[in-house]
Amino acid sequence: MLYLAFYFPPSRASGVYRPRATANRLTELGWDVTVFAAPLPFLYDSIGSVDEKLMETIDPRVTVVRPELNRFVWQTNLRDYSKFRGTFPQLAQSLYTWGQKHVFPEHYASWARNSVRRALRMHARQRFDVVLATGNPFASFGAAWLFHKLTRTPYIIDYRDSWTLDQFKEEPRFEDGHPAWRWERRVLKSAANSLYVNEGQRSWHADRYPEAADRMMIVLNGWDVDTLPATVEPPPAARAEAGEHAPRFSFVGTITGQQPIEEMVEGFTRAREHSDMSAAQLDLYGYFGFFRGSDQVLRKRFAAVDEAEDGGSGGEDDEPTFASGVRYRGPVSKTELAGVYRDSDVLVFLNGGGRYVTSGKIFEYMAAARPIVSVHATGSAAEELLRDYPLWFNPGGLDLADIAVSMVEAAKAAAGLDERQVAEARAYADRFERTVSLDPLVERLSELAARRRGVRGAHGGR
Repeated sequence: MLYLAFYFPPSRASGVYRPRATANRLTELGWDVTVFAAPLPFLYDSIGSVDEKLMETIDPRVTVVRPELNRFVWQTNLRDYSKFRGTFPQLAQSLYTWGQKHVFPEHYASWARNSVRRALRMHARQRFDVVLATGNPFASFGAAWLFHKLTRTPYIIDYRDSWTLDQFKEEPRFEDGHPAWRWERRVLKSAANSLYVNEGQRSWHADRYPEAADRMMIVLNGWDVDTLPATVEPPPAARAEAGEHAPRFSFVGTITGQQPIEEMVEGFTRAREHSDMSAAQLDLYGYFGFFRGSDQVLRKRFAAVDEAEDGGSGGEDDEPTFASGVRYRGPVSKTELAGVYRDSDVLVFLNGGGRYVTSGKIFEYMAAARPIVSVHATGSAAEELLRDYPLWFNPGGLDLADIAVSMVEAAKAAAGLDERQVAEARAYADRFERTVSLDPLVERLSELAARRRGVRGAHGGR
């Protein structure tokens, strides 16, 4: 299999865990997997977004190839310009803009072209049976389509995110006539299947592209058994003597501008007014944003809540304390998250998306078998999954008083959890373990590969 997965370890992008798990799972099942991923200079120098420990989790049998990318829009230093761009900057910009409009409407198009060239050379030596492409970036879809046109190799596209749908605003991302629409229709028409992470996402695309609807599949995200323990014990609050443990809340994940940060902090502030919550702490684990420089804007939003609460920031140290016991603990590698979950009493699910956004983190939260407090607007796609989770505390929206009540109730539940209740929560989460979630994709890939090999065998291996 050729796997077009631009964001692959050591990238720390939110979508990297699905390709990581898929490549490992297929390799474990006997597949020969070649991943085409982002060039390392882009990850380290252009966007500064890496988790080097993730590389240690990749099966060594997976072949990783990193085609070149024209970093035109990421070049901010004149010394990085090519001789042509340095000599004719306006002409270089015009040509680049023309390519975006008339060739492929994405800054990763050069990586896609180079991927097709590399894939053709490899295909000539040992033929690929099937191609899997994941987006974003969606240039990977274009590369899969072109490779299919040149070699007739079947391909599946995986909408880890939506291309033409703004999942947060819940409206089309592009105006009518934008080339992205034409490319998406073209790619879907030729794809053996397209994959979506929830029903809302699938149905939106099915309504817009009915001719491809019968080939659209839902493949849920999931949690990864190699980064979480096989069994889970009750939270610290349940193991401590009465009155000896302050409730510990944790948020794990990347903090983004779409999330209701203010509601989470202010709701927690109100929760701490309860007599049993005065010493409660909310720890934030993760990055502020996905790219270099985005952290300052998000830190200011926390500081604004801090000032409104008259709390006083913790200053410029590595672990600033925001208002009311909210402390930023910094990023934690996925390989070390088990300890964070073990030491947490309650997990806070902060989500900025609606019916089209599930968030991969919720599967990990459930597998941790801890009380989960939702902090998001009603209608999130994650609600469908959480509805039957036995330790879900849902304020039903972003009302501050309701968030506070849910946090207090979750802390009380954590203090009273026994091993049976924890086991029940984990048993529910087990249905979303990644190998289970990937079964429909594995089955479909196997069908396509077998069919492809059968066709080649009938034609003497051509």
